[in-house]
Amino acid sequence: MFSAGVKVVSVIASVRDAQGRLVHDLNQDEFTVAENGQPQEIRYFSRDTELPLTLGILVDTSMSQEKVISDERAASLRFIDRVLREDKDQFFIGRFDMAVAFPQGLTASRDKLEKALIFVDTPTRSELRRQSGGGTLLFDCVASASKDILARRQGRKALIILSDGGENGSDATLEESVNAAQLADTMIYSILFGGNEGYRILQRMSRETGGGYFEVSGKKPITQIFDTIQEELRGQYSLGYISSVPVRISGLRSLKLTAKRTGLAVQCRTKYWAERT
Repeated sequence: MFSAGVKVVSVIASVRDAQGRLVHDLNQDEFTVAENGQPQEIRYFSRDTELPLTLGILVDTSMSQEKVISDERAASLRFIDRVLREDKDQFFIGRFDMAVAFPQGLTASRDKLEKALIFVDTPTRSELRRQSGGGTLLFDCVASASKDILARRQGRKALIILSDGGENGSDATLEESVNAAQLADTMIYSILFGGNEGYRILQRMSRETGGGYFEVSGKKPITQIFDTIQEELRGQYSLGYISSVPVRISGLRSLKLTAKRTGLAVQCRTKYWAERT
């Protein structure tokens, strides 16, 4: 046990082999971790997939998604039905277009989540006429979900974004939204619908937070992508260490987790927020 006040840096990681298959049989001594380039001692380790999960599904409801939103809803409903453990987990629903809204806050109720998703849709013509300005507030939605909902939670945390990656009008920047997720210890899984330049935004969000990036295609439908995310969330490693470097100034520090076994790729967040106490 660690004494009160000791800050344990937690890292949630997935490991895949050269064929992209998840690797479940690694032990603590098969990992190394470095903070700002300095090796750290891993103090706790678990392959326990029973850790509570807090997860938000953020749906792009801008008009560019009008043709695919019904598929997004159906796949999200299926995912919730398969993944949510009502005795352990808490999920929420968010949407973003010219505004950001959370039609369902944190709940363990599968019924409430499913009812909220049914009404997640692109704006009606009357709503479009009433709204001033324009845009797709992806960054604001991620920042708000991270700061206002996920930062208060413990355990494993993740966001799933369904979008074409378009962004226009947010007050938050890309860097600020990524930092907000990192400060909340939250992984971002992004699912791209559409082929515009927005994929770079979604790729960065996922890469820097330790989540995954996926593109919907004929060969990889959204249901298959959700199955992959489900498998990954249930097959992760949980590691922790106590930094050997005193925190004199609060700020982001780099993280690098490596598997010693050759040919393996480790997926985890690349930074964490070191808080001076």
